[in-house]
Amino acid sequence: MIVSDSQIEDLIEKGELTIKNYSEENLTPNGYDLTIEEVVVEERKPQSEGNAVIPEGTWFAVSTKEYVEFPSNIAGEIWIRTTWARQGVISSFGMIDAGFEGNLTLSAFNSYQEIEIPIGETFAQLVFHLLSEESEKKYSDRSGNYQGQEGVTLD
Repeated sequence: MIVSDSQIEDLIEKGELTIKNYSEENLTPNGYDLTIEEVVVEERKPQSEGNAVIPEGTWFAVSTKEYVEFPSNIAGEIWIRTTWARQGVISSFGMIDAGFEGNLTLSAFNSYQEIEIPIGETFAQLVFHLLSEESEKKYSDRSGNYQGQEGVTLD
């Protein structure tokens, strides 16, 4: 079941879901728009202010301003905002496991024209899924490779 805006607010209020650097204006009817904290273009030094220039045909990674903490009964799914898809940004994200906590690193590819991505702009929507029951093992118990990550994490 996808979690609605009012359910997201209730979960945060009860302390069952944490989104550090939460902004009510980023709440959507069925998710939360994630904000860019820093951008890495082709493995260069992370950029955390101004506009990141992404040349045509270039891979880049974004980390979120938001630091999320998922309980053991909620997973997440990330979708690129159509604003960026319409400019030729291609991405595939995947699921966020129950029990994960950290900033999120999102990779993408700029397909056809140079674009500028303002630091602090929203980039992707996080959709929360309520599991049918609590997971037996949390993300940290299974692998936890990126547990607690901050900033763009590529390794």
